[in-house]
Amino acid sequence: MAYMSQELKKKLAPGIKAVFKKYGVKGTIGVRHHSSLVVTIREGVLDLIGDANAYGKVVAERRGYDYYPETYPNINPYYCEEQVMDKKIGEFYKELKAAMMGDEWYDRSDAMTDYFDTAYYMDINVGAYEKPYKKV
Repeated sequence: MAYMSQELKKKLAPGIKAVFKKYGVKGTIGVRHHSSLVVTIREGVLDLIGDANAYGKVVAERRGYDYYPETYPNINPYYCEEQVMDKKIGEFYKELKAAMMGDEWYDRSDAMTDYFDTAYYMDINVGAYEKPYKKV
């Protein structure tokens, strides 16, 4: 059963903050509903929104859909390093995901038998509705 505690968040926070510092971004770390570790990236030197929109546009064109740019995208943490256009942003997401997983994350889920067992869920947000991401 997915469970995220404040103690585990505090244990993972130094690694996450080290990745923030390395790539010149600032953000917050939180826990949602005792099951998800939530990282919200608030500002930084990386053009995270531009990259997410560029990737989204390519995918929409490939599928024949209309594309609508996002102002505060939610990044899929399980494929974040693959769903980017800029290699440096991919490396940032890869290191961030590794820091969020830490040593205690596991996933023994089996969708074929409708069995889901993971240590905790992860969310990566670039900005938020009330406070969008700021590229500095």
